[in-house]
Amino acid sequence: MKKNNKIEKATMVLKKSKMMLMIIAVVMCLMTNTVFAASPLDTINSLSDFIFSAIKAIGLILLGFGIVQIGLSLKSHDASQRANGFLTFFGGVIIAFAKDILDMIM
Repeated sequence: MKKNNKIEKATMVLKKSKMMLMIIAVVMCLMTNTVFAASPLDTINSLSDFIFSAIKAIGLILLGFGIVQIGLSLKSHDASQRANGFLTFFGGVIIAFAKDILDMIM
């Protein structure tokens, strides 16, 4: 008698799990959507814009640091620091506007 009861319980568990799996399968089949992939060229252009914006941020940081160096060199009358400040400033300008420069060349 006990063995029969265990078999019935196992059968009920299997029926419930079979029913749940069937419901999940039907729901997954009914809730599908069509997904359109972006063109590879759009993805590459997006990545290029991201990289150039990161480079522009680095250039603006260098530009600001160059301005600080120039200001400190004017206060202390240090010619070598002033030269380094101007080099950093103009390097930052070139890096910040690298994409615009490349677009003008192309």
